[in-house]
Amino acid sequence: MESIEDIVIVGGGIAGLSLALALQRVGLRALVLESYDTLRVTGAAFTTWTNAWKALDALGVGHSLRESHTRLSGLIATSTEAGQQTAELSYGENELRCVKREVLLETLAKELPSNTIRFSSKVVSIEISGFFKLLHLADGSILKTKVLIGCDGVNSIVAQFLGFKKPSFTNRLAIRGYVDFKENHGFDSKFLQFMGNGKRYGIIPCDATSIYWFFTWSPPHEDEEIKESPTKMKEFVLNNLGKVQDKIKDVIENTKVKDIICSPLRLRPPWEIMWKYVTKDNICIAGDALHPMTPDLGQGACSALEDSIVLARHLAHGVLKGSEMLDEVEYKKIETCLRKYAKERKWRGIDLITTGYFVGSMQQTSWKFTRFLRDKVFATFLAGLLLKKAAFDCGQLNNT
Repeated sequence: MESIEDIVIVGGGIAGLSLALALQRVGLRALVLESYDTLRVTGAAFTTWTNAWKALDALGVGHSLRESHTRLSGLIATSTEAGQQTAELSYGENELRCVKREVLLETLAKELPSNTIRFSSKVVSIEISGFFKLLHLADGSILKTKVLIGCDGVNSIVAQFLGFKKPSFTNRLAIRGYVDFKENHGFDSKFLQFMGNGKRYGIIPCDATSIYWFFTWSPPHEDEEIKESPTKMKEFVLNNLGKVQDKIKDVIENTKVKDIICSPLRLRPPWEIMWKYVTKDNICIAGDALHPMTPDLGQGACSALEDSIVLARHLAHGVLKGSEMLDEVEYKKIETCLRKYAKERKWRGIDLITTGYFVGSMQQTSWKFTRFLRDKVFATFLAGLLLKKAAFDCGQLNNT
């Protein structure tokens, strides 16, 4: 039996839940389909820049999240080969915090009506049915929707339906960890970044007791042994920290293996976003389904939050509430709204993907001459790019 929905969002991560909340704020109800049986908290934490806080404020959840996360005052970059600081950058009025993924997802979910998220709901195929789209789920049920939005990450089934290829592997892996010391960790409220010997890693306080860290490198090939064993991941990181203070090593040492993950870094080639249709008819994509990028700018989750505000703002002018009918007039309105969203977001995604790839390549380089340029010439410039890309305002939900 088919059930009819105004808007279906595939994926219950940051992009999906923030979009559902944004739509609710403009008076539209959406159903979120999440394939897992609970909220997914993989990834521990992520950097939340000024642009993301503007989006969170537009959603009405910024204040509560600020209360539980430390504001970072600046960045210190260090060469692990020389053991010396190469750059220091003050964030000034720019707002950066390292937000725990679980806290953000729970905050967003609590703001939504109880029946908004449908867990254990995996979409296996998409079908066109007149002006509607039919979603076939793994449990055999079928949903009919006026609007279909893919927020289902790098392996998005909705993006594939639109003709996008799977994101490209960048020949880089990232190990991420999270540790709660249960008492004051003693680190200043700064983003500590380390580079050298083809490795890049960072230590970022979330609050007074917990720290998020990451470690990226380019292996000769995807090392399955390391990827499948958190114990080996931890050992690998400890053996490749370079010349750093013991307190940096202590962060890794104190991280429990259950809180360590490894994942390949993938991105959507910018030219694919440029030439492909981000939206088609009454379907579109957002977040990592649209613009998966390397984490070197810390803008992956931030840009997904931007997407939610922009998309909800446009859809508010296209979807008729409370009607199970979808005539050609409403269909065309929805199509126009989604095209406006795509036009507004396409170049932002291309910019972040391209800049992030450049920054990551420079910061993680193993070439001697490029390392010299990075540490002696471009260190402050590269750090400043993070602030430049965070100086973006997605606007409010009620903009016309």
